[in-house]
Amino acid sequence: MSHSGEDRLWAGERRSHSALIGTLRTADGRERAIPRPRLGRAHSLPARFPAMGRSLIALSLAVLAVVAVLAAGCSASHVTTTRSSTTRSSTPSTTTSSPEDRYFSAPLSAPGLQPGSDPSALPSPVLIADRTNNRLLVVNQRGEIVWEFPRPGDLAPGQTFLVPDDAFFTPDGREIVVTQEDDFVISIIDVATHRIVYRYGTPGQPGSGPNQVHNPDDAMQLPDGYLIAADIKNCRLLLIAPGAHTPAQVFGETTNSCLHDPPTRWGSPNGAFAMSNGHYVVTEINGDWVDELGLDGAIYRSAHPPGVNYPSDTNEMSPGVLVTVDYSNPGTLETFDWSGNLLWRYHSLPGDPQLNHPSLAIALPNGDFLMNDDYNNRVVVIDPRSNRVVWQYGHTGETGAAPGFLNRPDGVDLVPPYSFDIIRGKAMGQPTTTTP
Repeated sequence: MSHSGEDRLWAGERRSHSALIGTLRTADGRERAIPRPRLGRAHSLPARFPAMGRSLIALSLAVLAVVAVLAAGCSASHVTTTRSSTTRSSTPSTTTSSPEDRYFSAPLSAPGLQPGSDPSALPSPVLIADRTNNRLLVVNQRGEIVWEFPRPGDLAPGQTFLVPDDAFFTPDGREIVVTQEDDFVISIIDVATHRIVYRYGTPGQPGSGPNQVHNPDDAMQLPDGYLIAADIKNCRLLLIAPGAHTPAQVFGETTNSCLHDPPTRWGSPNGAFAMSNGHYVVTEINGDWVDELGLDGAIYRSAHPPGVNYPSDTNEMSPGVLVTVDYSNPGTLETFDWSGNLLWRYHSLPGDPQLNHPSLAIALPNGDFLMNDDYNNRVVVIDPRSNRVVWQYGHTGETGAAPGFLNRPDGVDLVPPYSFDIIRGKAMGQPTTTTP
């Protein structure tokens, strides 16, 4: 997710919301225009998101997580704890040979959680892209650092590792795909060896030709090894074959004038997240758009996140329900449907800070949200039932590199088997072509 308002709206002034019309491609291939949904439909959680609906969504996410565990050949034991009448799962069993057991079990620091944090809110440790500290951290549920990159000696002579913007585990859990947006490179890091094993792009050199990107964002690996990534300032999405340095497929015209006309043009795309039906949710900054894209290049529907000025990294919470954040100050965390209806929106409680440029939120199996709140220098878990922050790593408003501190965290993922790519792995759409 991009982190600079100047960078992400680089093409000029934002297009007028009132002048934009969406595009919907129907099952028979016809396209029709759809009007922009009216904004500002803020409703309380009970009115638009009844308790039963929340429970079903939480249950569906929990089922997805269990399926992923079984598919990976892992077993898990569960211990429940109660908070606000909510049952939560504990961490996976340490009797398995999961990546958590092999690489993320030995604490490297003292616990660094903020007071009042509940470790049971998380099913596994958290991967954090600590952008301005130029590092990746894995922090366990107790707030202990258990893995860090780069350590002294991890980088080869001449290598750099700057401004990691997003980081996601690969579907096999052995590597981490890191998007270094403002350094114009996508890196893959081997978890076991702490080595950079692949790069697309040249650090510090933006461009649009082979092996070049201009502010890449949210690169993820598909189960067959392909990478899918947004390329913001080139106004396009890329599909990159394993080990390649030329795109296998480009979605959208390569240009420096971004506008909403998918799939031909994109309005500064900043993420392409896998959906449960094999398609991808693409977020467009310009004009406040989200689109459902198939890897066949078809656009199946488009919508406006309601009341959002600067959408960032929209992803699917459950079929038909999306979660997004507003990269603004004050920021927003909300859920909505493909008709643009607001389902729930976070409102900070008295005494709690407002969100400040959050850039990614993902739903947890228990129905909570894991989110990086960038300019507040913290990673949090928010309970939508109580609107409370129930877990926090990082000191609100304070930067630092010591244990317990962060500096503009810009991306999060869960350690396998709960990582985004493993949960979505079986449903991820596969490439339809390998022709550059």
